Amino acid sequence: MLARQRQEVILDEVRRTGAVQVSELVLRLGVSDMTIRRDLDALARQGLVEKVYGGATSTLGRSTDEPGFEAKSVRQLAEKEAIASVAAGMVRPGTAIGLSAGTTTWTLARHLDDIPDLTVVTNSVRVADVLQQRGRADRTVVLTGGVRTPSDALVGPVAVQALRSLHLDLVFLGVHGMAPRAGFTTPNLNESEANRALAEAASRLVVVADHAKWSTVGISTIVDFAEVDVLISDDGLPADARQVLSEQVHELVIAEPAAGLKADQHAGAGAGESSPAGSGSAESGPAGSGAAESGSAEPGSTDSVPADAGRADSVPADSGSAGASPAGPGTEQEVAR
Repeated sequence: MLARQRQEVILDEVRRTGAVQVSELVLRLGVSDMTIRRDLDALARQGLVEKVYGGATSTLGRSTDEPGFEAKSVRQLAEKEAIASVAAGMVRPGTAIGLSAGTTTWTLARHLDDIPDLTVVTNSVRVADVLQQRGRADRTVVLTGGVRTPSDALVGPVAVQALRSLHLDLVFLGVHGMAPRAGFTTPNLNESEANRALAEAASRLVVVADHAKWSTVGISTIVDFAEVDVLISDDGLPADARQVLSEQVHELVIAEPAAGLKADQHAGAGAGESSPAGSGSAESGPAGSGAAESGSAEPGSTDSVPADAGRADSVPADSGSAGASPAGPGTEQEVAR
C-alpha cells in the first residue's frame, strides 16, 4: 500500500471517529509504528490532523479550514476516479464547458482526452496544465486570471469579470462541502464569488462531490441544492443524504468506484499497487434539467484511465420537474462506457 493510500485510510478514520491511535493503525494497516508516525507527521504538516500522544485527532469542523491541493489529493482517490468517469460521459464533442478548481475536477480533466473539439474554461492552473499537456489542435483552453488560493483556484475581480461574460454549455463544479441548510459551500470567500460566476455561466450545472463532503460546511455558499441540475457522488453517500439530495437536486447520480482500487485503498497489509481506474454506475433521483462532476488521481499524472462499464438508473421525477434524463422521467436507463 502506498503512503498516499495509507494516509487516506487514516483520514477516513479520523473523519469518522474524530481520532486515531498509532497502535490500532499498526494492526489495521500491517506496517510499523514508525511508518504510521511518519504518515501522521505528513498529515499534520498539511493541517489535516492534530498530533496527540499516541495518535492524532481531527482538526476539521471550522468553516474557514481550507486544505491545499496536495492535502486533498490523497483523499477518496477511487471515488473521484469513478465520479470523473461518469462526468466525462456527459461531455459531447464541439461543446464549451467550464471546470472549477479542485482535485475532482482536476481528475475529470484527465478523462477528457478522447473528446474532440472542446473549449474548456477554468480558473484552475492545475486543470489548465492537464488539458494543455496533450497539445490537441482541436482544443481551446481558457484560463482566467486572478489571485491564487490554497486550492490553486484563481479568484478575485479579474477572474469574476472574465467568467461573467461567458456562456457555457456545461459547468462542472467542485465543492468543499454540502449540507442541507448551507447547500454547496467553500471555505474561501473569494473562491465562492468566482465559482458562483462560473455556475451562472452554465446552461447546465453539474456538481461533483464525493461522499466525504456530506455534512461539511464552508463559510460561504456557492449554490443551493435546488440550483444544481446534476450532482454526481459515490456509493459511500449515506442513505439519509441520498434522500435529502434526491428531493432537492434535480438529479442525483451515484458512481460506483472500481472494486479493485477501492479495496486497495482500504485493505491492510499485503495490498498491492493499483492503477487509479474508476467506473461509474449511477442512480438518479428526480430528473430535472441535468449536469455533472469529476474525480482525482495522483498530482502530476496526465495519463487517462480507461473506465469500466457503468449504468445509470433513473428514479421517477416529481411531478412538475423537467425531464432532463434522456430516457425521460419514471424510466430506467443503462449507459455503457
